[in-house]
Amino acid sequence: MFIGGEAGVAESSITSGLVDLGQRVSWRAKHFAIRQRLTSEIAAMDRPVYFQDTMIQGHFHFMQHDHVFRTLSPDVTQMEDVFRFAVPLPLLGRLAEIVLLRRYMQNLLRERNAVLKEIAESDDWQRLLPL
Repeated sequence: MFIGGEAGVAESSITSGLVDLGQRVSWRAKHFAIRQRLTSEIAAMDRPVYFQDTMIQGHFHFMQHDHVFRTLSPDVTQMEDVFRFAVPLPLLGRLAEIVLLRRYMQNLLRERNAVLKEIAESDDWQRLLPL
């Protein structure tokens, strides 16, 4: 599942189902009128409570995304995102990060999480994941 004009790339990466430690996920996207290809690797995993993906190829200097899941009750799970990134070009990149990219990335994560929440709270998850 890819959101916001992003599409999965099948070459040496997974495009559906659950990810596991060491697997790579690649996608093509267009953000700010720039076509991009980004590949992340699942760098840490403690299923079912945590996983981390780290960019190994892409336009960012560094990108790491932690996903933490907490069971609050039998019917309620909380997901926390910890997203860190740095852009190339130290001075100009840092200015773009502060002025534009932080808000853009927060909105992108909110959009993705809203779709994930909608799927998780419906029966749609069953068609996406093997039982």
